[in-house]
Amino acid sequence: MWNILNLHVNDIANQNVSYIRKGIIMKKTLFLALICLIILGNQVIFAQLKQTTAGERASVDLTIYNQNLSLIREERPINIPKGISRVVIPDIPATIDGTSLHFASLTEVLAVRVLEQNYQYDLVNQTKLLEKYIGKDVEFIRLNEETKKEYTVIGRLISSTFAGGLVAEINGKIEINPAGRLILPSLPEGLILKPQLEWLVENTKAGEHKTEISYLAGQLSWNANYVALLNKDDTKLALTGWVTATNNSGTSFKDAGLKLVAGDVNIVRQEFDRARPMMEFAAKAAEPQFAQTELFEYKLYTLKRRTDLKNNETKQIELISGKNATSKKVFIYDGLSDQWRYWYKNYSYRDQGSFGQQSNQKVGVFVTFKNDEKSGLGIPLPKGKIRVYKRDDDGKEQFIGEDLIDHTPKDEELRLYLGNAFDIVGERAQKDFRTISKRVVEETIEIKVRNHKKEAVEIQIYEHPWRWSEWEIVKFSTNFEKVDQSTIKFPVKIGKDEEKIVTYTIRYSW
Repeated sequence: MWNILNLHVNDIANQNVSYIRKGIIMKKTLFLALICLIILGNQVIFAQLKQTTAGERASVDLTIYNQNLSLIREERPINIPKGISRVVIPDIPATIDGTSLHFASLTEVLAVRVLEQNYQYDLVNQTKLLEKYIGKDVEFIRLNEETKKEYTVIGRLISSTFAGGLVAEINGKIEINPAGRLILPSLPEGLILKPQLEWLVENTKAGEHKTEISYLAGQLSWNANYVALLNKDDTKLALTGWVTATNNSGTSFKDAGLKLVAGDVNIVRQEFDRARPMMEFAAKAAEPQFAQTELFEYKLYTLKRRTDLKNNETKQIELISGKNATSKKVFIYDGLSDQWRYWYKNYSYRDQGSFGQQSNQKVGVFVTFKNDEKSGLGIPLPKGKIRVYKRDDDGKEQFIGEDLIDHTPKDEELRLYLGNAFDIVGERAQKDFRTISKRVVEETIEIKVRNHKKEAVEIQIYEHPWRWSEWEIVKFSTNFEKVDQSTIKFPVKIGKDEEKIVTYTIRYSW
């Protein structure tokens, strides 16, 4: 009896749980259906919104950084209806950083607000066009060989791959790479010809608004290049600096204001690399074309006129021209070159006599000059490459070397490494190595420098005490100068067809 009663009670409880579960499921289903209706309703409403396309740029100003980055500021007229509508901003760089965009109505600052922003860059190409028509009917225009007249056949596109070609179903049969000229009925929805922005905006004042749009974009960059001409005696140097601006952003800028920022601006971004096209040279101007001013801890160069910068174009504009800089040719022999940096203050090598016996025989040739007003320069020089030329005995300019310079303030000296001297040879040898005690070693170095030129030269011999930070020159044949903790310099003069020998003994302790 009690068992029967318990079974009946349990059955009722199970039915109630089942009803409750069904109720929850029904509520969830209704909730999801309601959300779907809301989404679909919003899509219908959004699709029915008025759409306006912004006018062409009324003006544009470019601020280009020498780090593959640019700030673009545009002014455009836009006729915006009252309420919520869609606005399309065409002709936008393909390399825009959408998160950096700033918009403002100059007509009525508080009237227009951007609610949503879409960057559309699904551009038309053959592959995407064919993908959009997979499973749809297309036309093939064929030629009747007998009548020499064209006729049309309809087929369903089944597949389109780069390797396999086209596959279509025509008259109930499958044709691979079907004959004829493929004709598509229209441009599929979603594909656009150029990158563009589409905004959802809310506006309280209908009519035409003068708007300002600014954003960051990549692949619009600049760098400095310099050309130097040495005189016959290498004592004077004429320097011309060029700004090289490259636009691979995907859009052209006409009649643009141009500002260039030089300096090490911290930017958190991913680098973009793209091949550089051929250069277009702008004509020289007698007066400086750029005005240099300060911007935070950087240098700002403003072009005094407006210019065009087309897509996939590299343009050069003269930045600076100095005709009378005092220069000097310097020979430097560094027997260890940069090898010593690998061993510097490494306790594993400090008492190993076999290290540091290598010898570099090349003597480097450098040209130095000062970036001052007296030389016709005297403005901050952006980092870049300097190519140096000199006239031969026939008066023809010949290329003699190039080097890179970093950002250089005014009144600082520049030193350009142009190559190695042909007629000057160096030789470095370790003559002795002694262990004085467990924590003291001595090393004797001999340097020979030979001059095969027709005139006397002065050579700076550089040495690097690399074994440890505590060192002392205990014996030397030629006076030396301590340049820094890891560099000493022996200046020597060598006559025609002469050899000079420099020796010194250095003691390390730790």
